[in-house]
Amino acid sequence: LEPLTLQAKEGLALLNGTQMMSAIGALLLADADRLVRTASVAAAMSVEALLGTDVAFAAAYQLARPHPGQIAVAAELRHLLRDSGLQASHHGHAHKVQDPYSLRCVPQVHGAVRDTLDHLRRVLDIELNSATDNPLVFPGGGVAAEDTIATGGGRVISGGNFHGEPIALALDFAKIALAELGSISERRTALLVDARLNGGLAPFLSPSPGVESGMMIYQYTAAALVSEHKVLAHPASVDSIPTSANQEDHVSMGSISARHARAVLEGVERILAIELVVAAQALDLRLDAIAAEGAGSSDRAAPGPGAGVAEAHRRLRDRIPHLDRDREPGPDLSAAWEMVHHGALADLAHPTGGR
Repeated sequence: LEPLTLQAKEGLALLNGTQMMSAIGALLLADADRLVRTASVAAAMSVEALLGTDVAFAAAYQLARPHPGQIAVAAELRHLLRDSGLQASHHGHAHKVQDPYSLRCVPQVHGAVRDTLDHLRRVLDIELNSATDNPLVFPGGGVAAEDTIATGGGRVISGGNFHGEPIALALDFAKIALAELGSISERRTALLVDARLNGGLAPFLSPSPGVESGMMIYQYTAAALVSEHKVLAHPASVDSIPTSANQEDHVSMGSISARHARAVLEGVERILAIELVVAAQALDLRLDAIAAEGAGSSDRAAPGPGAGVAEAHRRLRDRIPHLDRDREPGPDLSAAWEMVHHGALADLAHPTGGR
């Protein structure tokens, strides 16, 4: 890399907290956009594995409360679950009246996260195209003389555009939202491993229940991350401490907001990776059970998952084998995290592969 020769004011841009929090926020938002689409894939896979219903994702129902994120997430779920034989197999039969919130309310919760991230997007769009140093020089004047110091026909204004409050508040809001995305994902993982709630699958999805622990520890890990996020989600912007002999007597603490938001996002990537691995295991067991029930009773093929879920399952199985006996989970979870982090499943959530 060629050394950077700094121009006027660029040294401050490398040192100032306002630029730091905006830069981290922009990178975080790019990762979060992939993450929320991947979250739709994970939720859809869990819905199929748990024999949940897609009825709650109907377009007409979502339009009765038309938050943009909610509508978008529901559309993604319908796309992922399209042509599902599993859905068709239990529609119209005796079934739960309604699914647990972590399945039924995916559009409402994931959608609120989307809307929060869109708020961060609007704030960063303004911020990254703004002048935030101090003072600002207006060569042609253009402001009231009583607010300025005249210098060579122009105006110089000392003000507070450097203050990071707009970004700090938006980042605090974003990290709270991302923590919720992880929280609801962990609840779906808990459903998948609980033999009382997972619709007849083995306890902890174990190949040998009572002898091998299966995926018990996966949910432990997700729960630990969710609890850590409860600490990190505390808003940094509610704090301030004076410096520079009380000249700088109120600051945004937005750099802390940015760093904590980044930590939460990385933790949620791992929580969703856990859900994907666990949901894939549950879907294997579900499809095997359905195939066994139908063996010899019909020439028809056993019902399978929706097209988007089936492709997600295939991609996961290309990297992570089915758990047929207990093994050290690190490699599987690392592989799943890489897929989440790089958006290897995100394109499946949208018919065009876009956002």
